[in-house]
Amino acid sequence: MGYAVVACWLLLAALVVATWARIAADRRLRGFVLLLTLGFSLVHQLLFATVTDGALVTFRYAQNIAGGYGPVFNPGDRSEGYANFLWLVVVALPKAAFGADIATSAVVLGVVSTFGCVLVAYLLVNRVTTLALPEGGEPRPAVGVAAAVLTAGANGLAVYGTSGTETPFFVLLLLAVAYALVASRPVVAGVLVAGAVMTRPEGVVAVVVAGIWLVVAAARGRHTWWAPAGYGLGALVFLVPWTAWRATYYHHFLPSRALRPHAPDGWYLAGFSLAHLGFLAIGLIAAGTLAARRTHGRAAAARSSLWLLFALAAGLTVFVAILDEDPGPSWQLLAPVPPLLAVAAVGTYAALTTANPSPRPRTVSRLVPVAATALTGLAVLASLFSPDLLARVRDARTHSAQLAEVGEWLGAYLPPGSVVSAAAPGAIAGRTASPLFVVGLGESRATVAVPDGYTERQDCVTGPDSSPAATFRRTGTPFWITVYPRADEAGRLIDDLDRAPGFQYVSCPG
Repeated sequence: MGYAVVACWLLLAALVVATWARIAADRRLRGFVLLLTLGFSLVHQLLFATVTDGALVTFRYAQNIAGGYGPVFNPGDRSEGYANFLWLVVVALPKAAFGADIATSAVVLGVVSTFGCVLVAYLLVNRVTTLALPEGGEPRPAVGVAAAVLTAGANGLAVYGTSGTETPFFVLLLLAVAYALVASRPVVAGVLVAGAVMTRPEGVVAVVVAGIWLVVAAARGRHTWWAPAGYGLGALVFLVPWTAWRATYYHHFLPSRALRPHAPDGWYLAGFSLAHLGFLAIGLIAAGTLAARRTHGRAAAARSSLWLLFALAAGLTVFVAILDEDPGPSWQLLAPVPPLLAVAAVGTYAALTTANPSPRPRTVSRLVPVAATALTGLAVLASLFSPDLLARVRDARTHSAQLAEVGEWLGAYLPPGSVVSAAAPGAIAGRTASPLFVVGLGESRATVAVPDGYTERQDCVTGPDSSPAATFRRTGTPFWITVYPRADEAGRLIDDLDRAPGFQYVSCPG
C-alpha cells in the first residue's frame, strides 16, 4: 500500500504541475484534478486502515442506541464514557434505520468526512480569494486545488479517516464553521459550532475564537451586531437542549471526560512538529507575511478571515497541550491543525497576490503547485517512515485485535452477567456474544480484571488491589495473558477460563 500512496502522489503532482496554467480556466480539468485528489486521499487513508480502541467504545454505545437501550455502554448502567455525542448518533442511525453494520458505517462516514475536508478546503480558499478580488477582478479557483492537495496529504486526517472515530467529522465541522463565517452566514456558523462541541470537547475553542472574531468584526464595522447575536442563538438552539438532556439522563452538566491543566508534553509536541514540519513551516511563513503586510478595503476582509484560521489552529494546539490528554496514536487531537494551516497558508498567498499582483506573475504562480505537491510528498514520507504514524498505528491494530480475541474468550467462558474491568473496554467488548458487563479499569465490583493485552513472558505481578494473578498461555503462540479474578471466586473462575482450548492456565511459581 505504501507504493500505491507514493504512485498516487507522483501522478497527482505531475498532473497539477503540468496543467496548472489551465486548471483555473478549464472547469472540467479542475474537476478531474479534484477527483484525482480524492483518490489520493482514499489511498492515503487505506495505508493506515485501523479501527481504534476509542472507536470500539463508540460502536458499543451506538449498538445499544440502535437496540433500544439508549446511549449506554452496558444496558441498565447510565454512564457517559464517550465525548462524541453527535458522532455517536450519526453512526447509530444507519443501524437503527436500515440494520447496517455499525463499524462499516462509521468507517464509510469517516472516509466521506475526510473527502468533505478536502473539498471544503478548496471552497474555503476560493472564498477567501474572492474577498480579496478588486472590482472587476477574475476569480482564481486554481489556488483552491493547492489547498485540497495539501489537505489530502495531512497525516493525522489520513490516519483517522478509516478509524471509525469522530476525528474527520470534527475537522470537517471546523472547516465548515470557518467557511460559514467567511461567507457571512453567522447563524449557520452557530449551528455548526454547536455540532463541533457535541462532537468533541475541543469544539469549545471554535466557539470562543469564532465569537471573538465576530465581535471584533462588528466593532470594526464589517458586520452588524446582529452577526454575533445570530451566531450565539444558532449555537444555543442545540447546546441548551443537549445540556438539559445530559443533566436529566446522566445527572451532570459537563462531559465526564475531565479537562485538567497540566504542563505541556514536550515530546508529544516535538513529535507532532517533526512529522508536520512542512505544514508548520508554511503556516509560520504565511502568518509572518500576513502580519507584515498592510491591507485595505476588500483585502482587509480577506486578511481578517485568514487570522480566523490561524487563531483556530493556535487555539486548538494550546487547548490540547494544556488541558487535554491525547487518547489515540499519531496526535489524534491535533489532527485539525495541519488542514487549518494549509488552508490559511494557501489563502494568504492567494489573498495577498490578488490584492497586490506580482510583476512576475508566471514565475510566482509556478511556485504554488510545486510547493503544494512537494510539501504533500514530505507528508507522505512522514506517513511511511515516522515511528509515530504508520508503525504506531500498526501496533495499535495488533493490540486491538489481541484484546478483541481476549474479549471473545472471556465472553465464551465466563458466567453470563460477569463484570469485566478492562483498560480498553471497547476492544474487550467488541466480539463478546455473551452479556458481559464491561467497565473501565479499577472497578471494585469486577469479576475479572484485564489491565493489559498479551505479553511475551509470564507476568505474575499482583494486582493493584492485591488480587492474585492468573496467567494463561495462548496455545500455539509465544504469548501470555494475565487476568485478575475476584479472590473469593478465583478457583472457579480459573477453571472456567481454563476450559478454552486456546488458553492454558499455568500457575505462578511459588
